[in-house]
This record gives sequence, structure tokens and C-alpha cells, in this order.
Amino acid sequence: MSGERKKLIINYQNVSPELMEAIRKKYPLGWVNHTIKVKTVGEAFFFAITVDTDDASYLIKVPVKIDNKSEKDDEDFFEETPDVKEGGDNYEEEEERDTDKE
Repeated sequence: MSGERKKLIINYQNVSPELMEAIRKKYPLGWVNHTIKVKTVGEAFFFAITVDTDDASYLIKVPVKIDNKSEKDDEDFFEETPDVKEGGDNYEEEEERDTDKE
């Protein structure tokens, strides 16, 4: 049993410089797209990344910003956006005026 690696959960803010180097090595392009959602008691959860070293397996809690925008917000945006067709008609009218000048 002494040959098994320890399993540790730590916060990203408490990562040692050595562990930070292991994170950079595993995720050279960044870890944002590699987060996992870890469920805890009840409906609670946190996001984390994993990193293994020779002596331990780490689950590192990372900060994640969640987009709380609803579909209703999208609908409001599209209702307020001017119709592209309106802009196209104006362009054609300008084009016709330019040809009249020649």
C-alpha cells in the first residue's frame, strides 16, 4: 500500500511552483477547455483539472466563470437588431443614383 500515490484536492491559488510547472507541461495551451465538473454533497459542485506527479494525483479546483445569459436574452437581442434587408435596399438605391449621374 505504500507504493500508491496520494490523492489530493487543492485550490489553484495554493499551487506550489513545482506543481504549476507540471500544469504548464500537461496543458501547454491552457487548461480552460480541460476542466471537469466535480459533484460534492447534495447539488454542490466545483470545477477542477487533474495533474499527476510521481508521488501524488492532484485534483486542482480552478475558478470558472459561468455564462448565466438565458435564451430570452438572445431573443431580445435579435428583436432589437435591425433587419439586414433594410440596409440592402438602401445600398441598391445609392447604386441606382450613382448610375444616373453618369
